[in-house]
Amino acid sequence: FCFYLLILCIMTTDLTHILLVEDDMSLGFLLSEFLSSEGYQVKLCRDGLSAYNSFMRNRYHLCLLDIMLPKMDGFELAEKIREENKQVPIMFLTAKSIKEDKLRGYQIGADDYITKPFDEDLLLWKIKAVLKRKNHAEGVEEIDEYQIGEFSYRPNNHELYFEGEKIRITDKENQILRLLCMNKGSVLKRKDALQAVYGSSDYFTGRSFDVFIAKLRKILKKDPNICIENVFGVGFMLKDGTEVE
Repeated sequence: FCFYLLILCIMTTDLTHILLVEDDMSLGFLLSEFLSSEGYQVKLCRDGLSAYNSFMRNRYHLCLLDIMLPKMDGFELAEKIREENKQVPIMFLTAKSIKEDKLRGYQIGADDYITKPFDEDLLLWKIKAVLKRKNHAEGVEEIDEYQIGEFSYRPNNHELYFEGEKIRITDKENQILRLLCMNKGSVLKRKDALQAVYGSSDYFTGRSFDVFIAKLRKILKKDPNICIENVFGVGFMLKDGTEVE
């Protein structure tokens, strides 16, 4: 019995655990059944508060959040999740389709924003794409520390240090800054960066990307020698005064 219990624990550990937050009981049940049939371990919550409590007690590989939820809406839930975990992928599944809501979702740090109604097979492939990007990023050999002017940047910890001050950055800011550092002194093509960070290149991901570039510029301006330069029509270039002309 103990042997089979051990095997069951190992199998459960290997599964991809998804937190699904949906207050529509019928849709929540159907989505949960569909994702379970595809091999995912799904926890269904019907309000934002219970979802947050579940997130704090368990380890999830992906969060699928509705926005219009009782007790705590999806935006607030995503913000609280991001405060606890900068890296777990978040996807919104919502009927809120106006531009401002989409931009807010991406600004919070969402990996995707899908409006209802949606095709289940398309959702499945989007989930696989997000998890694949996440797994690839975790498998990439990472430089432990970059020097950017007077800043020390530790991408594994999502941290910047400036004159003894530690600055924590979000997962999206970290992904973008890492790409800029990997291409320091060279042009980081906008399209390539959007594909690497979001898996797509469209208006909404582009606007979200620009917001995070602005946030990084605000942080890095402590050192006046650092510049994230716009290369018109192409992309961006990180400079810190050490580049050879």
